[in-house]
Amino acid sequence: MRVVHSLAIVMGCLTIAALIGVFPAPVRAATATESVKTTIDQVVRILQDKEMKKPERQEDRRKRIEKAIGDRFSYDEMAKRTLGTQWAKLDEKQRQEFVDLFRALLTNTYIARIEAYSGEQIQYVNERLQDNFAEVRTKVATGKTEFPMDYRLLNKSGDWRVYDIILDGVSLVSNYRGQFSKIILLVIRGSGGQVANQIG
Repeated sequence: MRVVHSLAIVMGCLTIAALIGVFPAPVRAATATESVKTTIDQVVRILQDKEMKKPERQEDRRKRIEKAIGDRFSYDEMAKRTLGTQWAKLDEKQRQEFVDLFRALLTNTYIARIEAYSGEQIQYVNERLQDNFAEVRTKVATGKTEFPMDYRLLNKSGDWRVYDIILDGVSLVSNYRGQFSKIILLVIRGSGGQVANQIG
């Protein structure tokens, strides 16, 4: 009887072990701060890669940086917030056209600044959460100068995506929203004017 009881315990333990192997424990979702840090670290590694610094690798380096940033940024959400009430006036094709143009504008505007990175230190100050939204506050130290850079994120299906950057108190999205009639519309008109005619 004792042998049967012991055998049952062993079989039970083996069954549990097998189930653990088949059904591994769920992976903890990354926090907003961890998500931002992962992307920044990835971009810094690309920038510091000696192989990537070679002139003939410039295009490849830029593509890698753009992909790393694109995987973390929600250009759809940024474009929607930039247009504000005008977004509702566009159909799906026009919205996608605007998102693509907005993404190109941001990429062309800021990629050179990113590539100018020269070892600045980033301090992760704190994180604020409210429902599916988060703000990750950081400080960027350049020599003896420090300036705040905050990231606003939206949780989409368990993945934190950046939809705005607050640089030294100025919102990127709000800044473009105030200037899009002077800047973004010019870019759109240059592409054929379909979206510009709709929101103009």
